[in-house]
Amino acid sequence: MRTPVVMTLGMVLVPCALLLNLTSTLTPAWRQLHGFLDQPVDVVLYQGLWDICREQSSRERQCGQPDDLNYFGTEPVLVARGLMVTSLAITALGLLLATLGVRCWQDEPHFLLAGLSGLLLFIAGLCSLIPVSWYNHFLDDRDALPAPSAPVKVQVSYSLVLGYLGSCLLLLGGLSLALSLAPWCEERCRRCHKAPLAGPRRSSISTVYVEWPEPALTPAIKYYSDGQHRPRPAEQRGVGKPKVGFPMPRPPLKAYTNPVDVLAGEKGVESHGPSSRSTQPCLASLPCDSDL
Repeated sequence: MRTPVVMTLGMVLVPCALLLNLTSTLTPAWRQLHGFLDQPVDVVLYQGLWDICREQSSRERQCGQPDDLNYFGTEPVLVARGLMVTSLAITALGLLLATLGVRCWQDEPHFLLAGLSGLLLFIAGLCSLIPVSWYNHFLDDRDALPAPSAPVKVQVSYSLVLGYLGSCLLLLGGLSLALSLAPWCEERCRRCHKAPLAGPRRSSISTVYVEWPEPALTPAIKYYSDGQHRPRPAEQRGVGKPKVGFPMPRPPLKAYTNPVDVLAGEKGVESHGPSSRSTQPCLASLPCDSDL
């Protein structure tokens, strides 16, 4: 997998910002003073956070000049010392985490680690931007930052400019690396949506389910759907079965009555015994009970 653009941009900007802030912190050139009455015209006095240097004609430079005006004891200088050192320490830690998260030797970057390093680097950028801005605000204030009276002029020097550049690059690099948290957050959200719920979802108290009985439909409506009349269930049983043969005629059903007394010929036979039954003919056209 290729390294994302945000990580590459952050890894380029952060080392440059670290170098600029380190140079700004150590070099004694946050502001410069020139135009002294009792010294040559080309004499320039440079003041930084840790040292004061005197330079003449850009050839001779003498550092360790005495602080007669208690410049190092002022509040902007003391705050700038502490915050710039803190910014350098946080930047080094964030750069280490970014190196482990961006992974130059692994197949996949560690998005969470890279994003956390970006947040640290962004905080480091704020820690360096605050003292630089505050010092620049009181640059020409002779009460906050002591300096000889007029006609001595006070101007910005290169260390303060380097501090501004380093702070801005650090903020941009940290923000770029912090964007690495977006893929990590997206993956976490996807996992949360796919994870099963811990238990059955309870219905709301305001939701009431009522089972209403189905109304009885008339046959005309019950067996009519989709614009067509549907056969009744009893009629559907024979549907689909082919009929074989031809229908047989059925005789009409009627009651049978016999107008002839079938026992009339048996009245005289009962007294002579069973042997004489066959000699007496049956007067009825239908078979007699004795014949059966």
